[in-house]
Amino acid sequence: MPSPTTRQGPLLELDDLHLAFSGVRALKGVSLEVSPGSLHAVIGPNGAGKTSLFNCISGVYEPQRGTVRFLDQDLHAHRPHERSALGIARMFQNLAVFDQLTVLENLLLGRHHLYRTTFWQDALWLPRARQQEVAHRERVEDLIDFLHLERYRKLPAGMLPYGVLKRVELGRALCMEPQLLLLDEPAAGLNREETEDMARYMLDIRDEMGLSLLLIEHDLGLVMDLADRVSVLDFGEKIAEGPPADIRDDPSVRKAYLGTNELGQAKSPPEETADDKPDSGASERP
Repeated sequence: MPSPTTRQGPLLELDDLHLAFSGVRALKGVSLEVSPGSLHAVIGPNGAGKTSLFNCISGVYEPQRGTVRFLDQDLHAHRPHERSALGIARMFQNLAVFDQLTVLENLLLGRHHLYRTTFWQDALWLPRARQQEVAHRERVEDLIDFLHLERYRKLPAGMLPYGVLKRVELGRALCMEPQLLLLDEPAAGLNREETEDMARYMLDIRDEMGLSLLLIEHDLGLVMDLADRVSVLDFGEKIAEGPPADIRDDPSVRKAYLGTNELGQAKSPPEETADDKPDSGASERP
């Protein structure tokens, strides 16, 4: 499998995605491509379809129509864990860390699918199991250093402040060794200093690790500073796409945000919740 930084052609291709909930069309023919080694942002008012888009990519929902292709492979019928194994990892807006586990243990969980030992090799602590454990722990320690989590590594996650937990969640996703990292509002709830740190981590992930990032973010200033390319959704449709400088001055983007109290605040119904179900023709993953 070619590495993302040397690959020719897009890493991720979304073609004509359609998704509806209770008669409300969450996605209306959305298409976009994510290039290898790029930071691609998706913006839009609340209810624009951004989370629906991520759920289709990660396999939470199967769209009624359209295709999701990753590394030239059609992901139709691939479950979320199968997409993770192919190289798609997701950092959730609602943190998915285990409070009772230490930072080190939470990150090791992100490497679970990479273990290649049998039950008996683990139970008897045979050489292969010991070798893999050492290798995985070395990689986790590297990411702990990268995210400046050294002082927290042995602390239970439940004791840590929110800004640190965001880094733990990012580290868990990186531990999966992805080629594409889905970031769902990574700066939400962070103060200015923490937001600047998160921005630096995202740039380092792209520039030093060579990964591709697909970002949902309401902080438009952050998006305009970081993104290589921006796609704009409004009421489930892609209304604009291009470099940040073009998006900033695009009349259709300005129109999409008119009538809001604040830039990026909802002018339409909220995104789907865990209780929403796709209409007939779409399937929800278990």
